[in-house]
Amino acid sequence: MLLQGSTTGVVLFAILTMVSALSVVYVKYDSRLKFNQFQGELREQDRLGVEWGRLQLEAYTWSSQNSIEKLARAKLNLQAPSAEQVIYLNVK
Repeated sequence: MLLQGSTTGVVLFAILTMVSALSVVYVKYDSRLKFNQFQGELREQDRLGVEWGRLQLEAYTWSSQNSIEKLARAKLNLQAPSAEQVIYLNVK
């Protein structure tokens, strides 16, 4: 009788040990997956930061006066008025 209780305890202990070991393996695997996913998100953040900087530079370039003037001359055939064509108005 004492031997059967002892065997049951050992079997139960062995089962719990196996469950614990499998849980550790699963958690380790899951943490590696999460870490890889996190690294991918960091790379994406870096890529988007570089793209954002490039877009800001492009927006600045397009908004510069020289760029707008060149575009107006090329696409709309606009020219700056001569001194004789400029009219000044007095506002009261």
